[in-house]
Amino acid sequence: MSHTMFIDSWSFKATKDETWMPAQVPGCVHTDLLKQGRIPDPFYGTNEHDLQWIDKIDWEYKSSFEASEAFMKEEIKELHFHGLDTYANVYLNDQLIVEADNMFRIWRVDVSDKLKDGKNELKIVFRSPIQEDLPKLRALGYRLPASNDQSVLGGLGEDQVSIFARKAPYHYGWDWGPRFVTSGIWRPVELVAWSGVLIRDVYIDQLHVTNEEAKLIARVQLDSTVTGKHALQLTTEDMRWNLQAELQPGTHELSMPIVIDNPKLWWSRGLGDAHRYTFTVEAVAEQEGGSYTSLMQVKTGLRSVKLIRERDAVGTGASFYFELNGVPVFAKGANHIPNDSFITEVTEERYRAEVLAAAEANMNMLRVWGGGIYEPNVFYDLCDEYGIMVWQDFMFACSMYPGDEHFLQNVKQEAIDNVKRLRNHPSIVLWCGNNEIDSAWAHYDEDAGWGWKKAFSAELREKLWSDYEKIFHELLPSVISELHASVEYWPSSPIVSLTGNKEQHGNPDTNEGDMHYWGVWHNVEPFENYQIKLGRFMSEYGFQSFPEYRTIRSFAEEDELDISSTVMKAHQKNGDGNRLIKQYMDIYMNQPASFKSFLYLSQVLQADAMKMAIEAHRRKMPYCMGSLYWQMNDCWPVASWSGIDYYGRWKALHYYAKRSFAPLLISAQEEHDQLHVYIVSDRLAPSKGVLWLELFNTSGKLIRTTSKEAISPANSSQLSESISIATLLDGQRKEEVVLVVTWIGEDGERVSYEHYFVKNQQLELKKPTIVVKEEHAEEGTVITLSSDVVAKQVVLIAEHEGMWSDNYFDLIPGKPHTVTFMRYDGSAQYRHAQAGSITVQSMFEHVVHSSAAIADA
Repeated sequence: MSHTMFIDSWSFKATKDETWMPAQVPGCVHTDLLKQGRIPDPFYGTNEHDLQWIDKIDWEYKSSFEASEAFMKEEIKELHFHGLDTYANVYLNDQLIVEADNMFRIWRVDVSDKLKDGKNELKIVFRSPIQEDLPKLRALGYRLPASNDQSVLGGLGEDQVSIFARKAPYHYGWDWGPRFVTSGIWRPVELVAWSGVLIRDVYIDQLHVTNEEAKLIARVQLDSTVTGKHALQLTTEDMRWNLQAELQPGTHELSMPIVIDNPKLWWSRGLGDAHRYTFTVEAVAEQEGGSYTSLMQVKTGLRSVKLIRERDAVGTGASFYFELNGVPVFAKGANHIPNDSFITEVTEERYRAEVLAAAEANMNMLRVWGGGIYEPNVFYDLCDEYGIMVWQDFMFACSMYPGDEHFLQNVKQEAIDNVKRLRNHPSIVLWCGNNEIDSAWAHYDEDAGWGWKKAFSAELREKLWSDYEKIFHELLPSVISELHASVEYWPSSPIVSLTGNKEQHGNPDTNEGDMHYWGVWHNVEPFENYQIKLGRFMSEYGFQSFPEYRTIRSFAEEDELDISSTVMKAHQKNGDGNRLIKQYMDIYMNQPASFKSFLYLSQVLQADAMKMAIEAHRRKMPYCMGSLYWQMNDCWPVASWSGIDYYGRWKALHYYAKRSFAPLLISAQEEHDQLHVYIVSDRLAPSKGVLWLELFNTSGKLIRTTSKEAISPANSSQLSESISIATLLDGQRKEEVVLVVTWIGEDGERVSYEHYFVKNQQLELKKPTIVVKEEHAEEGTVITLSSDVVAKQVVLIAEHEGMWSDNYFDLIPGKPHTVTFMRYDGSAQYRHAQAGSITVQSMFEHVVHSSAAIADA
């Protein structure tokens, strides 16, 4: 058996200083300085700007440890460094044992001849990533594009060096995140001692999985120091398999075929149970005088996953969708970024809170975006548990990268380390080479791209593209083909296909591949364009909002609560962000009554935009089969595209997403003079029901009602009703009405949808009287709300932290709405909780009204 000991007692200092201070490992220099009171809160005010000195100097960490007698008796002693950020020399008892240069790699070293009885000294010197990479830029002689590298804020002018370091790109800043270029021991350091045999890796390779049979191969990598008979035994549930082999000392790959009849399959959320098997592998190496054993467990789900890209028979392009266990799945979700600028501050509880929030919002996919990190195992474990599929980028984004041999070999080992670490997770359904580089460079189309090519000669362009192809068209797919062939590799997001001509590059008009659509936001195109710019798989689109008041106050004082203040600008990393929010607000909303109202309206604006996009994508099934908005979360308190802010507080968007991603959706779209009502379902069987259409005026009077029998389709979108808008309104003014569409199933299921015929700013709302009936049950707060007139965007603000089962909803007279207050307590689900005092508001209170409207109210 092997012995493992984590080395977790550390001190640190700047190399130039004499005084050592306590350090927390895993951690980084910034968090250690903060814990020691040496720097202020990096997220507060404009402190980010004053902390850029940290990445310009070298830092050291040291630890003393004693290996026990049991460790010292073992034949092999190793140190495993699971994450060193980034340029680090490691010394054991003053002997150099590791020269690290990649944050994402695992560094293992045999220290059998260097480890001493008694006290051992471990020291790690972290060289400044800035000072390390500036000479590389000088030697290169030209600047590689790196759009989001905030070099000016970092005091480097135009010298963007992020592309040289294999570390998290977002550390250098992004258009939603600060610039904190960290150094430190960001994943555990462990001492491992063993004799005879050690299992290094177990991979359950899923060759063919159906409801009837799972054909698998357990691929076991082991190291042995023993010559002779080695026996493997694999067990799971009530099944067992055995293998024997004669081996020489060295590293070996052993394969054990497995067949499981009638397997329990792993399903994404909404389609079935996310069942997982625990496989236990035991290796026994026989030797004269005794035997050695090694044990490893892996947990995985059995599923068949395919990326289906088939050309349509009718000539409308090619499909792009995931087929899970033979079922086409509409992917519903968002893009995930790191949950903190200082990633070691993200606890298991914070990861669970995010994945649970995704599940609660009816999501079935998260895209781990390529400018962050390969997340720790716990993140993927949670996605496995909740049935959340993962689109996994490699860590390259919005930049061109070097192509020298050392860089390529470094990237190859990075890919090997992370693919081997993550490939047993059933949640991973796609590996993607990078974020947006193919479309940004647009090599084959002189008129496309982000303008990067203009800075380079034709000869240099060819070199940079050749370097790109070495990484993303050769190296990375070869690693996937060798190590995780059951999951597809996609070269870049977005991309149409590897055609080798200008048709390759993603664009908003393509009918193949995946699409990033940013006409809404960057180009100030109207929200309605979400209903026009429809791709096969919408892997990015988004709109910004501000976080709520409590979050704003975590970094700004009362006298700084103005979007033009220095602090508020510092917490808006998209240069045009505040202007764009205000510009769109002028188009779609009335003027906010106060700063708090501005925050509220920004969230409603964002939610309205994303609702329009998500529902347009779902209505277009099966032409469109994926909707992943930008972005799920934040890495600090900031104005951004997120649906959940840094503190885990749900914005209006997340509540909207929960409704728009529901398994059964009613959605309406105006087209010319017609209103089309769709029923969209992810369920695999149709069901019967009745579709009700009720027209109310904003004063609360029911104008007309119609109904018809309707079918909820199986895993598809269906046009259920088309009606003339003029006929439907029957003389009523658009500004004064709302249409409520309700589907009632035979089993009593009820799904409702409100459709307005004008923008929010044109809607003639009356001042609502909202009646709140509150029940303080022992298990938590339950309230029922009703209104005398139409009340839009009713928001409930609780005294305590938590979330509501529904929020930012509309109240229709005669239709009371009941919600419960919930809190995440670290368990596998939300628990009902006490909300404390409750404030109820609606849009009417948050906008400026004309004098006539006020008099009428």
